Order: sequence, then C-alpha cells, then structure tokens
Amino acid sequence: MTSPQLRQAAALCVALSICALLVVPGNFPGLGGDARLTLAVFALATCAWIGTPIDDTYIALGAGLALTVTGVISSETLFGTLGDSTVWLLICAFVLAAAVARTGLAGRAAAFLVGGARSVRQLVHLTTAALVVTAFAVPATSGRAALALPVFLALAKVLADRKRLVVMLALLFPTVILLSAVATLIGAGAHLITVSVLWEATGDRIGFTQWLLLGLPLAVASSHLAAEVVLLTTTRRADRRSPVRIRADDIQRHSEKPVTGPWSSAESRCLLLLATVVVLWCSEPLHQVSPAVVALIGAVVASSPALGTVRLKDALKTVPWSLLLFMAATMAMGVALADSGAAKWLVAGLPVDVEPWLFLALVVAVSTAAHLVLQSRSARSSVLVPLVVAAAVGAGVNPVAAALASTAAAGFCHTLPASAKPVTLFAEIPGTPTYTPRDLLRLSGVLAPLTAALVLLFALAVWPLLGVPVLKP
Repeated sequence: MTSPQLRQAAALCVALSICALLVVPGNFPGLGGDARLTLAVFALATCAWIGTPIDDTYIALGAGLALTVTGVISSETLFGTLGDSTVWLLICAFVLAAAVARTGLAGRAAAFLVGGARSVRQLVHLTTAALVVTAFAVPATSGRAALALPVFLALAKVLADRKRLVVMLALLFPTVILLSAVATLIGAGAHLITVSVLWEATGDRIGFTQWLLLGLPLAVASSHLAAEVVLLTTTRRADRRSPVRIRADDIQRHSEKPVTGPWSSAESRCLLLLATVVVLWCSEPLHQVSPAVVALIGAVVASSPALGTVRLKDALKTVPWSLLLFMAATMAMGVALADSGAAKWLVAGLPVDVEPWLFLALVVAVSTAAHLVLQSRSARSSVLVPLVVAAAVGAGVNPVAAALASTAAAGFCHTLPASAKPVTLFAEIPGTPTYTPRDLLRLSGVLAPLTAALVLLFALAVWPLLGVPVLKP
C-alpha cells in the first residue's frame, strides 16, 4: 500500500471511530443530538480534507448538505451564506483585480520600484514592499501569485547570470505574498471565514478598516522580517555584497505590456478607480458605506463600456467560484458548531485557568503548525476558528484577539511545496532556476518560530493599543 493510500485509510478509520463513539447514546453525557450530528459531520469532513484527494469544496458542500438534511441547520442558513456581504466583497474585488491585470499596471509599478535598487538588499525590500501593496488590489494569495509571476520571470531573465539571486527571488515572492495577506480583509478567503464565525458566535463584526488597522502593521513587519530570512538563508555574503542594477528597459524587454513611457488612458482611469476604492474602503467610519457596496460600485465602473478596462463577462471568469462555495459551506458548518453547542462542548474540558499569554501562545503554535495537516488555508480557519473562539470565551480571553491571532498564524504555510498554491506555483517554473524542498525546510525552520513569536507579540502588545484587548471585555 502506498503512502497516500495509507493516509486515506488512516483518515477513514479515525473518522469512523469518532462517528461510532458519537452514535452510542451512553457516551458523552450532556451532548445533544444536534451536537452529536454536527461533530460527526465535522469529523468526517476534517478527515476527508486531511487524508483524501477529494476536492475541498466538494467535501464542504457535502458537509453543509448533511447538516441541512438532518435538520441541524436550516436551508436558509446554508444558502444565505452565499449572500453574505463578505462574499460579495470578494467577487467585486476580483472584478477590480481583472481590470488592473488587463492594463498592465502591476508591471509598471514593479519597474518603478525595483528600478531604484542599487544593492541586493534594496532589491529584496523594494520587491517586498511592492508585493505588500498588491494585497489592496488583488484578493486571495493565488490571484496575487498569478499577477506577480510575470514580474518575477522578467527579473529572473535580467539576473540570469546570478542563479542564487534568482532562486532567492523565487522563494521571496510566495513567502511575502502569503505573509502579507493579513494586511487586508480580502487578502485571503480564510479572513472572511474568521469574520463570519466571530459575527455568528459573538456578535462582533470586524470591518475592512478595523482589519486594515490591525493587519497592515503585522503584514509589513512579518514580510520584511521574512525577506531578511530568505536573503540570509539562500544567498552567500558575496552574493549580497555584489551590486545590482535593474533598469526599466531591462524589464520591458521581457514584458508583454509597456512598463515605461506615457501612460495610456486606460491605465490612468484604472489607477484612479483603484485608488478611489481603496480610499473609500479605508474611510468607512466616515461615510458609513459598506465595503461590499464600494467594491460593487468599483466593479460596475471597471467593467462599464465607457470607463472600464475589462468586460464584465471576462472579469467574472477570474472569480474563484469554487472558493466562494467553499466559504459559504464552511460558514454554515461554523454556524452549526456554535448553535448546536458542539464547539462549546469540545472545549469544555480544556483548562480555563491558564494565563492569557499562554492561551494565545498555544493558539498561535497550533495554528502555525496546522498547515502540515490541513493544506487549505480556508479549511484551517474553518476547523480552528470556531474552536478557538469557543475556548477563548471559556478562558476569559477576548475571542476577537484569539481569532485574529489564529488566522494570522495560519498564514504561515511554507514548509512543503504543496503547503500553499503560491509556493507550488513558484516551485515549478520550466526553464527558470527555483527552490527545492530542502530550501523550503531550511527557511521554515527559521521563519516559523519567528513569525509565530511576532504574531504573539502583536496579540499581546500591539493590538491592545489598537482597540483589541487581550482579556474579554
């Protein structure tokens, strides 16, 4: 029997064992019927995510359907999650991202930034800054990776005679893309799941502006910290000391769209529209217009016949509908865990008298390591956040702080090539030198504890200054 087959068999055995224990009436006194059904479905779904090659969305939809058919949640709850404002925010953000990609603004911005680099370290940190900024323009890490890939290929061709620098950049791009996603609410589907779980379980709603205030400083700090780690673990001192000079003309020779010269009217309109949308998102407390409504206005303008740069039909093709269905189904699973009492029962046996810093440290440690078991970032949040929120309430810790810490820590997924889509994308580039699994393990051994410590520092010392205390209000 091969390793994947053994993994599938083990996952099936664990799931069936848990279900068998839950079915026996005498077991687990105090656990209601709905809670038993929810835990059984939850266990089957989690084991299927871990141990089978079945599509994550298919599993989530099956779990949501099972909870609806058995009466744990209503059909209105299951289907209503697709109408959530955060789902609409993500759809419209992808339309805006398609408009940006069509104009070639990303290449022009990259040429402007990296053209100022005079040393390898400057190149690394300017590239990092550019990648952090893309979190405002392109939703989801896979979309940002696809947008950044042509820029990397252009840089790789310019630096073709310096192989170690090319490998370093290949590792830098996905590393920063993954860690900087926490900057914005639309940075990853897992963020929207976290917001939904918090709203259903506690009534606390985190808006775009509040997430930006909490997440952007962490994104900047962790991204530039990771940039230094990537630089030091993949290059030698001689590589770092050698000067580097990349001109816009060098990038232009390897780019399909213009990165120099006068701006086209489409580029100017798209940049103005994107800047307007981002400003309106960030100023939500002033005008009280929902970020989803702002995004919808932007999407309509971006795809309009007169002012737009992309047809709506073409833009909608870029929307990851599978991800949206996955989010909707897992939101419904989160509602079932909270309403049935299953989440509260799961964490009832945990010690609640631990220090808040120790509780958050355990949350961060488990969330950082979770990518070794659950490769889907959204699946990790679907499993961890409902339990973390329930445990935080019992321990007297602010559930918002605990959920944010778990989601931010789960953004680390660099250990294996299959741990995240951006890592996989940059690991397999024909004709271009890139990193090996050994490079990833070496990076992970240094970066994992550093990023976990940084998230814990923000949860304990920085976020309380920004309005999210450690203790439950």
